[in-house]
Amino acid sequence: MSEWNAMQYLKFREQRTQPATDLAARIMKFCPRTIVDIGCGPGNSTAVLADFFPGAALTGIDTSPDMIRKAKADHPDLHFELCGAMSLAGQYDLLFSNACLQWIPDHHFLIPSLMNRLNAHGILAVQMPMNRDEPLFRLIEEVAREERWGLQNTRIHAGETLLPSEYSDILSACSSWFDIWETKYYHRLAGHKELVHWVKGARLRPYLDALGEAKGAAFEEELVKRSQELYPVTERGEVILGFRRFFFVAVK
Repeated sequence: MSEWNAMQYLKFREQRTQPATDLAARIMKFCPRTIVDIGCGPGNSTAVLADFFPGAALTGIDTSPDMIRKAKADHPDLHFELCGAMSLAGQYDLLFSNACLQWIPDHHFLIPSLMNRLNAHGILAVQMPMNRDEPLFRLIEEVAREERWGLQNTRIHAGETLLPSEYSDILSACSSWFDIWETKYYHRLAGHKELVHWVKGARLRPYLDALGEAKGAAFEEELVKRSQELYPVTERGEVILGFRRFFFVAVK
C-alpha cells in the first residue's frame, strides 16, 4: 500500500477529530498517567489526549513516515515515534486508537495482545469506522467489481471490522469490564467531488493504489458521477455523508 498522505487526510480535520474527542470524553474518569495513541496520524488525536490528560506521559505512534513528519511539525510540544501497534513495547495505563485498528488484520489476536500491554486496570479505548452499508461505500465496491478496472484478481484490504457481537466475545475473554457503542455522524460536504475526496484520504486509498494514477483518476470521476444519484443536494447546496463509527472501552 502506498504512503499515507497527511494533507489529504487533514482536508477534513474537524470531522476526523470529533470521534477522538468523543472517545476521550468517555474515559476521563480513569485518569491515565502513561498513554500511547496508536495510529496517531498527523497528531490530531494525540493533541486531543494532551488536552484531556495534561501531565500524562503521552506518545503518538504511526507506521507512516509522512504522518509522523506532519505530527511533529504541527505539534512540536508532543512526542511521536514511527512504530506499529504490534511492535509496541512496555506497559501503559491507556492505549488509545482512533480510526486505525481496522487496517490491522486478525482482531482476535490483536486486541488481546494490546490488552497485555496494559498495566493493571489499564484501559484500551478504540474507535473504528463501521460504515460498509453507507451508499457511498457500497458504490465503491460496486464500481470496483466492473471488469474495465481489472481488479477482479486483486485483493483489496479496505479496512474491515468484525461484528459488534464478535468484539463483545473477544473483550469478554480478555478484559475485566468493557463497554461497546456506536455513533452515526452526519457530515455536511460541499458537493459530490468533496464526497469522494473524503474517502480518498482513507477508504479509497487501496483501490487507487491498485489502479495507478490514470485509472485511479477515472475511477474517482466515475464515483463522483454515480454518487449524484445517491446523494441529493440540500437547500444549502451540500450533500450529507452518513458515517457510522464503532467504539469500545475495555479495562484490563
